[in-house]
Parts: sequence; C-alpha cells; structure tokens
Amino acid sequence: MDTLTSMQVFRLAVELKSFAAAARRLDMSPAMASKHVMHLERRLGALLLNRTSRRLSLTEAGTVYFDHARQMLDDLEDVEASVAQSRAAPRGTLRLSAPVWMANPDFIGVLNDYRARYPEVRLDVDLSGRFVNLVEERIDLALRVTNPMALGQSLIARPIAPVTFYIVGAPAYLDRAGRPTRAADLGTHAMLSYSLMPDVNRLDIEGPDGRETVKVDPVLQSNDESLMRLAALEGMGLALLPNALVSRDIQAGWLEAVLPGYRVFDSQLYGVYQNRKYLSPKVRTFLDFISADARVR
Repeated sequence: MDTLTSMQVFRLAVELKSFAAAARRLDMSPAMASKHVMHLERRLGALLLNRTSRRLSLTEAGTVYFDHARQMLDDLEDVEASVAQSRAAPRGTLRLSAPVWMANPDFIGVLNDYRARYPEVRLDVDLSGRFVNLVEERIDLALRVTNPMALGQSLIARPIAPVTFYIVGAPAYLDRAGRPTRAADLGTHAMLSYSLMPDVNRLDIEGPDGRETVKVDPVLQSNDESLMRLAALEGMGLALLPNALVSRDIQAGWLEAVLPGYRVFDSQLYGVYQNRKYLSPKVRTFLDFISADARVR
C-alpha cells in the first residue's frame, strides 16, 4: 500500500471521526480506509486508533503520529501549491462559510462575477450561521465578523470590508409605537434580537452623551438575520441588522433606520483561513476579488 495515501486516510479519519466519512472524501470503501490505517500500524508497530462501534479515538502513539503526519501533509500541499501557483489557473471547489446575512443580491453578484472570471472554480457556500471548524470541515475560507485576536495562531484573518449595523423598523411599526429619539427609548420597544449575541437583553449604544447600556426585552430571538429582517418588515419590532442586508430596504422606504446619530455596532468583515505558507490560487484570487469589490461594503 502507498504510505502517503495511508497517511491521508489516517488524518481524515481522525479529523472526521469516522472511517466511512474519510472513505467518502477519498472515494474508497470504508473497508479499504480501515486497511490503510492498519498498514500504518503494522509499519510503525504501534496502535494508532482505538476503535469502537460508536467512535474513533487516538492512542498516545496515535496522537504523536497524527501531529507529525498532519504537518508533513500540510507542508507537501504548500510545496505543491507554491510550484503550481505561478502557472495554474484557479480551479476546483472553493468551500466558503459566511454569515446568513450575506444571502443578499450584492453578495450573489460578487459570486457570479468571480465565477465569470474564474470559470474553473466551483463554489460550495455554507450560510448556516454556525461557527464552523475550518480544519475538521475542510472549509477553504470563512467570511466572519470576528475579533482576529481570538482566533489563535492556527488561523489568519485578512480584513475585507467594514460592516455597519443599523437599528431598523418598518414605518407602520414606528407610526404605531413611536420613533425613538434617545437611547433609553429603545427599552420600551419590541426588539428582535440576534440570539448569538452575548446578552440579548442588553444593548450597548453610543450617542451624543457617550456610551449607554439599555435593557431590552426581545419579543423574538433568532440566529438567522434574514428571519429578523422579514420580521422587521412585517412590523414586529426593531432589529439590529447589517447594512448589506437592509440598505435596499431603507432606500425603498420599507424600513427606517432609527437613532441615526447613534452608533451601536461597527465591525469588520474578515476572510479567515488556515495559517499556511502558501495560499491556493482559488483562495487567494477570491480574497483579492471580494476585497476589491465595493458591493460588500
């Protein structure tokens, strides 16, 4: 058996926690994937994986071998990428993870134009809103509003564009409930809150009198900003949403931005990827493309 292939099978089996999942990724049978790991164990004279009917777990020897094997495979991919990068056109499947609110016409336009320029790249986009593990789920690039200092040394965060958030409500709702004129007024309004925020019952807002904390009582919580937008359009209450999701609604008059002189949350959209010496052409070109496109701002 080819030892390099066996190392790849072993790595995937550990990362995906399943021989069957590793086999599917490498287009082989689960029995063959198991044989590849057994080949490594015979070659090393050590048990690498504890196997039960429910799960796989690394032995002590397996942990040591996995760390070194992963580094060797990553280094090999980097060397191959560096050799091919100067002459190869971007190709293959680019697996992206992005916030739910990027399901908007502008982002779709960016994807369409990127594909027009690089037709050999296929796009696989996860807009589930969950915090994905780039290594375990084989994600090439995650678009995130995040704190890059919290990512650790295994990931790189490249700034793409500023992201501005607005408090918005439907005109019909504001006619009925009143338009806030100061931060404290938000405490009397029906709020639509993003459930993944640290505290859905508190809103920190900065205005002419400095930063204030307002206690709110959400009538709707969701981890899907698109659902919150639809609820705001229906007049359920006020929602804190990114400009990319609501700018067209505001221009059309379907939503109004309230407290325009106040700032609730401004952040940055980053492209997050694994810390590698060389970026694959598909990741590098997509990062360059989206960073230069004004539609993501």
